[in-house]
Amino acid sequence: MAKLSLLSLSLCLLVLFQGSLAQLSRSRSRSRSEEYSRRQNECQFDNLQALEPDTRIQAEAGLIESWNPDHEQFQCAGVAVVRRTIEPNGLHLPSYTNAPQLIYIVRGRGILGTVFPGCAETFEESQRGAQGRRSRPEDRHQKLRHFREGDIVAIPAGVAYWTYNNGDQQLVSVTLLDTSNVENQLDQNPRRFYLAGNPEDEFDPEQQQHQQYQEQQGRDRSRRQRSSGNKHNIFRGLNTRFIEEAFNVDSETARRIQGQNDNRNNIIKVKGRLDLVSPLIRSSQERQREGEREETWEEEREREQQERERDWRRSPRGDYNNGLKETFCAMRLKENIGDPSRADIFTPQAGRISTVNSFNLPILRHLRLSAERGVLYNNGIYTPHWNMNAHSVLYVLRGQARIQVVDHFGQAFFDGEVRQGQVLTVPQHHAVVKQAISEGFEWVSFKTNDNAWVSPLAGRTSVIRALPEAVLMNAFQISRDQAQKLKYNREETFLLSSSRSSQRRAAA
Repeated sequence: MAKLSLLSLSLCLLVLFQGSLAQLSRSRSRSRSEEYSRRQNECQFDNLQALEPDTRIQAEAGLIESWNPDHEQFQCAGVAVVRRTIEPNGLHLPSYTNAPQLIYIVRGRGILGTVFPGCAETFEESQRGAQGRRSRPEDRHQKLRHFREGDIVAIPAGVAYWTYNNGDQQLVSVTLLDTSNVENQLDQNPRRFYLAGNPEDEFDPEQQQHQQYQEQQGRDRSRRQRSSGNKHNIFRGLNTRFIEEAFNVDSETARRIQGQNDNRNNIIKVKGRLDLVSPLIRSSQERQREGEREETWEEEREREQQERERDWRRSPRGDYNNGLKETFCAMRLKENIGDPSRADIFTPQAGRISTVNSFNLPILRHLRLSAERGVLYNNGIYTPHWNMNAHSVLYVLRGQARIQVVDHFGQAFFDGEVRQGQVLTVPQHHAVVKQAISEGFEWVSFKTNDNAWVSPLAGRTSVIRALPEAVLMNAFQISRDQAQKLKYNREETFLLSSSRSSQRRAAA
């Protein structure tokens, strides 16, 4: 009888448990459906614009410029964009964000420090006096990464990091935050949490210098509550006594941690030089003492290639989650796509393209992001194409180009010129074509998929090339000879030289 009662109770609990799981599954499914519907509505707008930064923050040792994340183009893609300029010996204070980030280094060199919870402090020093005793406690911290122009740097959501310009020129970078990423469980507002200083909000609408979106901002403020002006680091909101207890420090130190009486904001000037534990810094000092040369670009590329091969051997096969935590602390966070020798696509008359995705930078599989770095020579054309599984956010590095974007009605969604420093969003599936003007065109595109696919309309690997001649003849009402020319006149893949330029050169 007791066994029968226990069995009945177990069956009841099992039914209740399954019912709860079903309810949870339905709730999650409904949530995903609502999110999908909301995201679709965000992409319903009439045209695109090449946008300039809206917000400008002058810091002690640099400049921060951001694009209004409430603009419909960024709402459609679910992203935010920031450009930072750090002066030599400038330090962007430690912070973390609610969304994964891709950072492209436009100009300069620097040092990146990241803090992954649970990872060991593998960089350490030992200072000892004349009698072998330490003159001060040894410093230990997590791995430092040196970056240079052309590098893409990946930062997961919630990972604290800082950036230091140890070069002799300005360090310029452009950053994409994927606020619609599954790792962000807040809302689509970009949020940066600072661990030090009294920073200003990079996306504060009150600081916008351009007023073309005033009506939209009025609507956005009803759903987005931000404080204007300076904000504080996360320690400022804690009781001073808690900080004293947590760190076992005196009240003066606790107040300094909170940033009291500190007028510096996001990027500060370092007094002297930043004293860091780094094998490259140590190696440079040793070479100087021994009169040897510094590491050449070729040696640096070879070293980075060895890191990629090591990362590939360590990267998990099959289910990414099975091996991620075991390799996370040692995974590469950067890949150079600015070096011409690493181009994935190259046409001598038209230009080159380099890509970074989850295959050559495995951490991007976790971030679900990728990037493309392109160069078009004078009058070079990036063949008409569409992005099959991603939005694309294009930032102009140098030069000018004419770009056309076409929607599903066959109408020009955007038809105009873009220039250095502007941002243009190309929604998923919209056809796009680029042609460089006069001095050429260089860009970087951030894509909202770790393995973004491009489907070309013209060229050797295009959709048109793959269609039967009979289909082309009937679809376009053309002759067989015209269909053959349509299919086979272009032997390039993605980058095309201008036929008009070729005709002019032949005539000359």
